[in-house]
Amino acid sequence: MTTVISARVSGLRSTPSKLNLVADLIRGQDVSTAVMYLKFCRKKAAFLVGKVLKSAVANARANYDVDLDSLYVKEVLVGKSFTLRRVRPRARGRACRIRKRYGSVVIRLLKR
Repeated sequence: MTTVISARVSGLRSTPSKLNLVADLIRGQDVSTAVMYLKFCRKKAAFLVGKVLKSAVANARANYDVDLDSLYVKEVLVGKSFTLRRVRPRARGRACRIRKRYGSVVIRLLKR
């Protein structure tokens, strides 16, 4: 029986499209390789996804007593969370809406 180890974070202050660019780097990689990719990637989203990956590794170590060298990233799901709506004043008394989007990430690890 295979156990899937997961970690989930919602409300990350980055848009889902930016999070998805970083998530594409680590899909299907070994955990050690994925941590290295995220460490040297110069994006804010890489730091946020790295925290979720470290949480999944900590879950594997604490709850399942799994050897970390045998883990790989099975899937990384990126979705949208809530959106803050702000107003920006424009010419002639009009107003435009600013949408500040937040994202959510789910990382699932599996043993090889």
